[in-house]
Amino acid sequence: MNEKYSPSQLFNFAKDSYLERTSRPVYAIVFLLPLLIVYEVGMILIHTNVLRQYWQGRVVAFSWIQNFFEYLGFSSKSAWIVTPLAVVLILVALQLASRKRWNFYLGDIGPMVAECILLAIPLIVVGLFLNSPVKPQVDSTTAMTLSAPVTVEVIPRCVSAASDEPSPLGNNNGHTTRVIADIVTSIGAGIYEELVFRLILICILMMVFQNVFGLSHSNSIVFSVLVSAGLFSAYHHIDFFSGHLYRTGPVNWREFGFRTLAGVYFAVVFAIRGFGITAGTHAFYDIIATVINAVFFSSRI
Repeated sequence: MNEKYSPSQLFNFAKDSYLERTSRPVYAIVFLLPLLIVYEVGMILIHTNVLRQYWQGRVVAFSWIQNFFEYLGFSSKSAWIVTPLAVVLILVALQLASRKRWNFYLGDIGPMVAECILLAIPLIVVGLFLNSPVKPQVDSTTAMTLSAPVTVEVIPRCVSAASDEPSPLGNNNGHTTRVIADIVTSIGAGIYEELVFRLILICILMMVFQNVFGLSHSNSIVFSVLVSAGLFSAYHHIDFFSGHLYRTGPVNWREFGFRTLAGVYFAVVFAIRGFGITAGTHAFYDIIATVINAVFFSSRI
């Protein structure tokens, strides 16, 4: 990769400006660490019958990393602990490689949260425009939301994770529990899907297109964004290892197109703002979409 570009970011900003500071990997560590903790604690604490019926597993991107560590010889429990630590270690390595300053201003946290929410709004609007509040077709193994066990972010109307079966905890409690599950999963999806499909995949694709195929930096960016976006969308529909669809019936191409668009959008945010803001934007998008589904469309699905 061209040496004037950080390995974790494709564009640079004026030294010590807000945009430059908050795109540093050290900022991603501090900003995302509370979300990592919430996701891990949420995975431990949520153990109701509704979730065992509805929430079949962790975010698939999380499971991929966990399974990788198990393949290296870690026990299942150790791999579960090492997986979030791997996120931190990768960002520490990127911070060292970038040779940027390690200082952190707590006053930047509020603007970062606001920026992530503002960046999530365009996807929310597009999702609501593309999707009408109709009952989704969901099977018993996958919750099709831009944040679900597989996990897609919710297409705000959206493709919802709600089950057709009555809850053993009662409608209100069951509905609340599912919303909590979606919120916890949304956080994991934001972090681990961005880690796999933006931070890792785009960096690898950039090196391949530049060093192997000899493409220019700008062309490498374009091809890396498009390939990563297509794979990101396919990930929400297809089990890459078995080749099977996550649900029966043909692929909904409107959903596939939206998720490809979302993948391009997240890749552009990553290219400009770095990993921390991108993962935060993804997580806040999923959370906002989950709340919209729960408040406005839960009675129609």
